[in-house]
Amino acid sequence: MTEDYCSGADDKVKCEEALADIYLLLDKECSAERDAALRKHIEDCPPCLEEYGIDEHIKQLLARKCGGDHAPDELKSRLRASIRQTVQTKGALTIERTDVKIEQSFE
Repeated sequence: MTEDYCSGADDKVKCEEALADIYLLLDKECSAERDAALRKHIEDCPPCLEEYGIDEHIKQLLARKCGGDHAPDELKSRLRASIRQTVQTKGALTIERTDVKIEQSFE
């Protein structure tokens, strides 16, 4: 990502924002408007599309391998801390609270 706006002047979402919100998008936790804006950016920005694909694959793999098992509280805490740190580093954002939700997917 060499530019703030990869897909052109009409795209209002910056790469940093799209990358910070990828898991919100994957977990369907965005408003319809935010979902549409993020998807438009990701479709038009090859580096963000690649990252989205990787994160989507990781989420599916975790769902398949964890298969309904609940993660220990210590692991959840470490994941939350890691997510906060990654978002702050990549997106220059501060996260007050992060919830981790693991679901089983049958595909």
